[in-house]
Amino acid sequence: MLEHRQFYINGAWVNPAKAHDFDVIDPSTEEKCAVISLGGQADTDAAVAAAKGAFDSWSQTSKEERLALLEKLLDVYNARQEEMAVAMSMEMGAPISMSRTNQVGAGSWHLEGFIKAFRAFEFESDFTATEKTLKEPIGVVACITPWNWPMNQIVLKAVPAIATGCTVVLKPSEIAPLSGALFAEFMHEAGFPAGVFNMLNGDGVGVGSQLSVHPDVDMVSFTGSSRAGILISKAAADTLKRVSLELGGKGANIIFADAGEKAMKYGADRCFRNSGQSCNAPTRMLVERSVYDQAVTIAADVATKTHVGPASEEGKHIGPVVSKAQFEKIQGLIEVGMGEARLVAGGLGRPDGLNRGYYVKPTVFADVTNDMRIAQEEIFGPVLSIIPFDSEEEAIAIANDTPYGLTNYIQTPDDDKRRRVARRVRSGMVETNAQGFAQGSPFGGYKQSGNGREGGTYGLEEFLEVKAVSGWSSK
Repeated sequence: MLEHRQFYINGAWVNPAKAHDFDVIDPSTEEKCAVISLGGQADTDAAVAAAKGAFDSWSQTSKEERLALLEKLLDVYNARQEEMAVAMSMEMGAPISMSRTNQVGAGSWHLEGFIKAFRAFEFESDFTATEKTLKEPIGVVACITPWNWPMNQIVLKAVPAIATGCTVVLKPSEIAPLSGALFAEFMHEAGFPAGVFNMLNGDGVGVGSQLSVHPDVDMVSFTGSSRAGILISKAAADTLKRVSLELGGKGANIIFADAGEKAMKYGADRCFRNSGQSCNAPTRMLVERSVYDQAVTIAADVATKTHVGPASEEGKHIGPVVSKAQFEKIQGLIEVGMGEARLVAGGLGRPDGLNRGYYVKPTVFADVTNDMRIAQEEIFGPVLSIIPFDSEEEAIAIANDTPYGLTNYIQTPDDDKRRRVARRVRSGMVETNAQGFAQGSPFGGYKQSGNGREGGTYGLEEFLEVKAVSGWSSK
């Protein structure tokens, strides 16, 4: 069993001010795989003080100095990929093959994207011949990250904050903290100055709340549930700090009759990826009525053929969900769905042959209406709801009838229709015809899916203040 009780503060690994052991559970086995310590107010204060103390000097370093350290970080990250893959697979249940490619790869892909964007980024511009506009780091940033895509979210927050001259206190999820501790090792090995990056473990009620209200924290960047995002926003209001939120989703995947069987298979498979634990998953499949029965049959077949197994196994299967609490929440909503709609695949309990671990059957509900709980609530598991529609207008109305607005999906070879619908659906991202987004593309949502954007130039902008200076001669 691993022991990671220390925090990384001011360039060194330090013991918590007061021991508060917390067990990390391997979701594949339900066994304890590591122990960490949860921080308290004294630890939070120490980490924030270190970041505040380092800000003045770090914010004045040159772009070239910061770029060199980011490039070194990428080298370290790439050299230690296998360690990171094993850590994430163990702590949150991603199958090791997926952890190596998608989970680890997400971090390196975004880091490369930030390096590329940072090289071209300009911190100063001439507004007029005698007025200059400056972009300056906001200050101390608290990065509070989730368990479902650990490196994706840590890199999307900590790297652009540090690149722009901010200093950081990272609180990774206490459920999946091993990857965050490993990332702290990477930062140390890359040679970032003491205090620029700090990491401490804690839960949302403790360290998360302490960072949100701390007077010396200038900004909170949070990814997680909409419920927690609301609490963080309220906690941060008293100090009027900036809050950037990447929250839940209930993505609609609009499949028109001309999209074909391939789009139906992709939609189901995409919903089940990462065991359904992605905020941008297409969990509502909206299907034109003339091909609705075909889509239900295909989605049910995809669910039945999706293998579920331990994270330690090689292969293209899906693993467990992250925790007992998450497993029980999903089971509860599947039970709700069985009373609301028609179950065509999956259902309650673990898949056959698995009697231990937080494994969920890939589940498909048909004849769903958009007012049902399973259509409105973010289940965050491998559960797909299929809803018929009769017209383009109806599809748009159903897609938009949700408190969320993160990612919607459109499947049709008709370019005009695809673009027309993309303009009308209310979400920060619209993926069409299974075409992924480019490196540095802005990631974020509308409505209760949050505010702000992550990735590339947009992600750098999040951590900057804009200053206007008059009387500045450009000569």
